[in-house]
Amino acid sequence: MKRRFYIFFILFSLLFLFYPGDSELFHIFAYNRKLFAEKNNPEDLPLTAVAVKRTPDAPLITAEGAYIVDLNSFSPVYTKNEKVRFFPASTTKILTALVAYDLFKPDTVITVERVNEDGQVMGLIPGERITIEKLLYGLLVHSGNDAAYALADHYGFDKFVDKMNKKAQQLHMADSYFENPAGLDSDNQHTTPYDLSLAARELLKNKYLSKIVSTKEIIISDEDFKYFHTLTNVNKLLGEIQGIGGLKTGYTENAGENLVSLYKRPDGHELILIVLKSEDRFQDTRNIVKWIDENIGYVNLLR
Repeated sequence: MKRRFYIFFILFSLLFLFYPGDSELFHIFAYNRKLFAEKNNPEDLPLTAVAVKRTPDAPLITAEGAYIVDLNSFSPVYTKNEKVRFFPASTTKILTALVAYDLFKPDTVITVERVNEDGQVMGLIPGERITIEKLLYGLLVHSGNDAAYALADHYGFDKFVDKMNKKAQQLHMADSYFENPAGLDSDNQHTTPYDLSLAARELLKNKYLSKIVSTKEIIISDEDFKYFHTLTNVNKLLGEIQGIGGLKTGYTENAGENLVSLYKRPDGHELILIVLKSEDRFQDTRNIVKWIDENIGYVNLLR
């Protein structure tokens, strides 16, 4: 009798794993097979799982690439061309920040040797003495290309970019490659929505960097109080949509409008939102947030 029970239990479990059917609960298991296949102790399993309502509607977006993923379980809830390569533009600076954090102490003072004046800049002055921390604010809040180049130059430009690509490999960003730290267009500089979600997750693990990307506005100075820089976050959704806490914008003519966002729902669950090559990244993200609120739920697995 006990043997028949075990056989029935195994067959029923296989049905959950490989035939999702129309049940919302079945879909939770079917879309998270890797999660449930791992040999975890019961106390290691998440208390909740993502449940997507069965609806034919998708978020109304203009972006050519998109990836929406639950941060805790890393379960995707919506994908669009997630493995297609796009120009990253300034979303590149997520990798730049991660590498700079690995290489430098925040209170290290550097002297700005050359200033890149292409695109968005924070207004660095040649010879200015400024800390790594303040350059990170200029990089992630104001999206300063000059801050990106100052960080790379301090280590050695080519060596720094090499570190960026090694960091991408370490994060399993298999379809990404970088040739400059600012995100300026280059034929060989590319990423994907999926890869950017990996980089975003890594940055959000870092409380220091995640605090910076959620900053709406700040005024910083050099070490000698000669130069002051007003830094305003390019992401205008900060303060407009409750729950948006950063993360990084990007734009070039070839890349279109890019935006990587963290969205924290009222129930505390967090999601990473990626939109690439959008015609209106902010409206796309507004529409995604609305879609999440209407279509994404969480089921308690232990109830």
